[in-house]
Amino acid sequence: MTKIDFYTGCSDKLRTACQLSQKAIQQSVHTVISLPDRASCDALDRLMWHYPETAFIPHTRSNAADADRYPVILSHDGDNFKHYALLISLHQEVLPFFSRFDRLIEIIGSNNKDQQEGRARFKFYRDQGYELRHFDLSGGRSS
Repeated sequence: MTKIDFYTGCSDKLRTACQLSQKAIQQSVHTVISLPDRASCDALDRLMWHYPETAFIPHTRSNAADADRYPVILSHDGDNFKHYALLISLHQEVLPFFSRFDRLIEIIGSNNKDQQEGRARFKFYRDQGYELRHFDLSGGRSS
């Protein structure tokens, strides 16, 4: 069963996705980052070329022919991937394919709308019996 982590209170969801994917690379975990639209996918793509400042995160789009050779895959319109270890979601809704992955990370921003939608997803996963963990990036407590 998929293990689910919620990272809440993020002031910059794209930068948080970079930080978490960088950590996954260091642990040799293949990562898919699913974004809600092409614009956010393009923005994260650009950020990953300069994050961290002295390097970059090796990544490609999910539709690239050689996507299986990259540790990080960016997607805004697909659900067919080569690896199913870690899914990082920047969506406002539950992704229908999340349960194919060993682990899911939900990144929740600090605005009220994002928090309310995040709570609804947390409740959905909890009601389905998934193991949940919470990490508060705003300086609050974690559970």
